[in-house]
Amino acid sequence: MAGDKLTTIKGILFDKDGTLLDYDASWLPVNRELASIAAQGDKALADRLLVACGMDPVTGHIVPDSLLAAGNTRQISEGLIAAGSTMEIGELTARLDALFSHAADLSVPVTDLAAFFKRLHDRGYKLGVASSDNERSIRHIAKRFGFIDYIDYVAGYDSGFGTKPEPGMVLGFCKATGLRPDEVAVVGDNNHDLHMGHNAGVGLKVAVLTGTGSRATLMAASDHCLNDITELEDLLPSLQPA
Repeated sequence: MAGDKLTTIKGILFDKDGTLLDYDASWLPVNRELASIAAQGDKALADRLLVACGMDPVTGHIVPDSLLAAGNTRQISEGLIAAGSTMEIGELTARLDALFSHAADLSVPVTDLAAFFKRLHDRGYKLGVASSDNERSIRHIAKRFGFIDYIDYVAGYDSGFGTKPEPGMVLGFCKATGLRPDEVAVVGDNNHDLHMGHNAGVGLKVAVLTGTGSRATLMAASDHCLNDITELEDLLPSLQPA
């Protein structure tokens, strides 16, 4: 069945963190900093906030599909406040958005993203990035790693398309590229990405293991579960658009 789906795909919509970027290398220090901001320097509270939002403060393990794994800035801020932060929601959201934009400078890609996107672009695919991060951060990453000229669409939680796992980001990609949902593959590292694809009726849902999900947590919602995005190219001979 999945093999039949491959032949219809003309566009690929990627998640960012844990998919294009190695989650642990890129985000564990940032998560510690966001907890410190929300706790206003109280170390014990910061550790409790991390646990409440899905991260073990000792090991750095992230609970799959937790707030830190899949939430957008507003949702993470709300979770931090519910867990004990005394900051006001607007201020905390703005502080975290600024932190995440700065964190783009420290991000670690899973591969040479410029070369990877160029190969897909040269084969005729429409390409996009849809993330729970803010749009400014996504565009900064695309410019920093040299693939901004190869993508047709960017959507963050603040871009007006709704949030994951709602279908809006996928439908926005379809509108921007002229593709039908069944001609689109969604690639991501957690179930929010895969459920977004399902809710939009995409033709293919691909999970990768460079983020917070595991094969056990991702298999049920995906058509393929890959070690990383580079393995996607092994599927592409039958994916190539006419």
